[in-house]
Amino acid sequence: MAKKNLDIPEAKFPEQVGMDSKEIAALVDDFKESEIELHSLMLYRHGKLAFECHAAPYARDIPHTMFSVSKSFVSIAVGFAVSEGLLSLDDKVIDFFPELRPEKKDEWLEKMTVFHLLTMTAGKRVNYLSDKSSKTWVADFINEKWEFEPGTKFLYVSENTYMCGAIIKKLTGLGLVEYLTPRLFEPLGITPPAWELDPSGQETGGWGLFIAPYDLSKVALCVLNKGQYAGKQIIPADYIEAALSKQADNSDNGDPKSDSVCGYGYYFWINKMEHTERMDGMFSQFAIFFHDYDALLVCTCSEINEQKTRDCIFRHFPQMFISNKRKAPDDMPEIKLDPMPNLGTAPRSVTEQALKGRVLQFKKNTLLNTVGFPTSMLAIPVVFMSSEKSGNINNIVFDFRENECVMAWDEGKDHNMISCGMDGKPRFSKYHLGGMDYTAVSTAVWNSENELEMWIRPLESITERRMRFVFTDKSVTMYPTSSPPSKALANGVSGSVADFLPDAFNGVVSSFMDNIDFIIDAPIKGKII
Repeated sequence: MAKKNLDIPEAKFPEQVGMDSKEIAALVDDFKESEIELHSLMLYRHGKLAFECHAAPYARDIPHTMFSVSKSFVSIAVGFAVSEGLLSLDDKVIDFFPELRPEKKDEWLEKMTVFHLLTMTAGKRVNYLSDKSSKTWVADFINEKWEFEPGTKFLYVSENTYMCGAIIKKLTGLGLVEYLTPRLFEPLGITPPAWELDPSGQETGGWGLFIAPYDLSKVALCVLNKGQYAGKQIIPADYIEAALSKQADNSDNGDPKSDSVCGYGYYFWINKMEHTERMDGMFSQFAIFFHDYDALLVCTCSEINEQKTRDCIFRHFPQMFISNKRKAPDDMPEIKLDPMPNLGTAPRSVTEQALKGRVLQFKKNTLLNTVGFPTSMLAIPVVFMSSEKSGNINNIVFDFRENECVMAWDEGKDHNMISCGMDGKPRFSKYHLGGMDYTAVSTAVWNSENELEMWIRPLESITERRMRFVFTDKSVTMYPTSSPPSKALANGVSGSVADFLPDAFNGVVSSFMDNIDFIIDAPIKGKII
């Protein structure tokens, strides 16, 4: 039997499915004017792809980090487990891990259920700075301090989601990806995605999923259609209905004007706009459901202020939707995203010959290693909660070729080699950092005879590493930066860090975050061996 085509049908133009091309153009312009770095935008209505645009080299089929969009996939896994009779939402969490039940009875621990995990009402406050290098994340969660009695308040804690994955693994012996593959990924025609693992080999759950925008769209369309895709029921309809309904009151979860106080389902957020919900990840990764209009928006971005991005989006809805028109407008606008910036071209330098066969060795930034950050790129959003840190860069070797520069280096436990285009055209390379594989898109240029600049963009991430090397006869200084800047990334998590420290230390945290670029991006002295 021939395999069924599971691709999403495509409209010839947006008006064919009742979406306004001019309003789409206005939305894309709004992203640009709001200085939101948009990587991909995909719009769907009536089960068809109405519009898409991508900022090259990003594309529909390139995996992208999803941060807390990962949580919605865990919710779907729980839905399958419930439908298969493996668990119920009323099951007590500690009953799955009786070996961790404390000798002295903990009344609140005995009350905490799977429902509480799913709705962020479990009551545990997990330290944002907790040691992720241990293999005991479940025990660490059980032993964390209580913030409140389960079910009485809302507190967004990513480890609640990890615990749901741990329960599924305890019941089935399968990790989340393995469990979801025959139930979700294969029925939707999705190659099983990468998901960051804890040191014991279990998916992190609350973050760490890398999936392409097109594949995310398939899952989101399935959710929008009450669990159906291509005429087949994939996810249990009753669970999807409950997951998208208000299950927890989060009205005190920040600014009352934001979309983060309108209610919370089972790892799905409810928006201010009536009858809309979203899958939501840090740095503005979204899948937004418009039920009244049978429509979906999927976007990937690098914008720390998520409400800014949501405001930008909702400024164009519901006027985006129009009555179905089969005729394309005569003045249909051309809508596209500018490519991500790259370094151009410049004359080559005689310093290339002086570096041939030489090794660049750098002094260690002790504080950098202590806090577990890499130099520059990926500083906060990818490896901050990772069990595998990076630290200093060392032992750099350059190999200059006709139109490119190949750089090899050590970083933490990893040794990598990438190619950087010097002809204005980026080169693609595979490399490994912080426990994950990435695709680097890289360029390099000589700013002067003694200054080499490199830009390295990992497509699966949201940051770009930028490095300048200034050479003298026997020494080198590396000046690392990132885009977005490290300070902006750090400020995005500073409030969460401060929540776990006594008030007396909050000033210290604020000062640290304000000056973090002087730590992560500090110039590093080295010698040429």
